[in-house]
Amino acid sequence: MSSSLSRRHLLAAGAAGAATLLSPALCAQTSAATWATKPIRIVVPYPPGGSSDIIARLISQPLSEALKQNVIVENKAGANGNLGTDLVAKSPADGHTLLLCDVGALAITGSVYNKLPFDPSKDLTGVTMLGYSPHMLVVHPSVQANTLAELVALSKKSPLNFAVTAIGSAPHLAGVAVERATGAKWQYIPYKGGAQAIQDTVGGQAQVLMNGMLATLPHVQSGKLKALAVSKRSRMALTPNLPTIAESGVPGFESGTWQGVLVPAGTPPKIVQALNAELVRIIRTPDVRARLVAQGAEVVTMAPPEFSQFFNTERARWAKVVAEAGVRLD
Repeated sequence: MSSSLSRRHLLAAGAAGAATLLSPALCAQTSAATWATKPIRIVVPYPPGGSSDIIARLISQPLSEALKQNVIVENKAGANGNLGTDLVAKSPADGHTLLLCDVGALAITGSVYNKLPFDPSKDLTGVTMLGYSPHMLVVHPSVQANTLAELVALSKKSPLNFAVTAIGSAPHLAGVAVERATGAKWQYIPYKGGAQAIQDTVGGQAQVLMNGMLATLPHVQSGKLKALAVSKRSRMALTPNLPTIAESGVPGFESGTWQGVLVPAGTPPKIVQALNAELVRIIRTPDVRARLVAQGAEVVTMAPPEFSQFFNTERARWAKVVAEAGVRLD
C-alpha cells in the first residue's frame, strides 16, 4: 500500500505548472467575461460533513467572488459516489458543473464495480488536486487498545466492527490492507459516507474506523474518538506523538483521501485552465491553507496534465489492491 514513487515531486511540479498557466488577474477577467454566465454547481458525491464537503464549502465563497457568480455546493450522495459523479459526467461541458471528490476513491471505482454508467477516464477531465488528508486509524474510547498491535491482538479474540465509508472505498481497502498485513480480524460495516461512519463510531455502534484526518481529527481532539495511528509515511506535525501505521507494524504503508476537482470531458481547455488557476490561487491563500492545515490536511495542487498522470497511477495502484482483496460489486 505504499505511495507512488515520487509523489511529492509530482505534487511540487504540479503546483509550479499550475502557477504558469494564467495569472490570477487574467484568469478572473477571462473567466467572468467568457464563460461564467450562470451559477456554478460544485457537486460533492457524498453526504455533508466529509472531507470533500468541507473543502467544497471552504472554497465556494472565494470562487463565487472570483467568477462573479453564485457557487452552490450540492451533495449528491449514493452508490459510493457514483450517483453524483455520473450527474457531472453527463452535464454540459461548459464549466458550470464541477465535481469535487476523493480522487483516490474515483480511481478505485472502475476496478470495484462490474458496470458503471460512466467511464471516469473518458467522461471526466481533471482540473486540479486541492488537498491530501491521511487516514486516521481511530477507535471508540471504550476499546481497550492504545496501539495498533494491541488492537490487532484484541480483534483476534473477537472480530471488531470496522466502519467504512462504503464497500470498495479507499478507507475500506486501506482497512483490508492493514488486516492482511497484521492478521487483524475486522467485521466491515458499510456506510454512505465518512460523516455517517464517524457518527456511528462516536456512538459506539462501530469500534474501529479509518477515515480522512480532515473530517476525523476534530472528534479526536474532543475526546469522542481515540487515535491509534496515522496513514502517512512520516508523523504529522499537528500530531507529533501519534505514530504512523508504517512504524506500527506495516512497513511502507500509506493511504489517504485526495480531494480534487473534475469537469465533464469536452470542457474547453481555456475553461479548464482558467478554473485551474482560480482554484489553485484560492486553495493556496493563507487563510484557506491555514484552516486546512489546522485540521490535518495538506494543500496539494496540480496542473491538468499532472492531475491526469496522478489519476492513471492511482488507478493502476488500486486495481492491484482490489484484485488481491477480491472486492467486486454489481
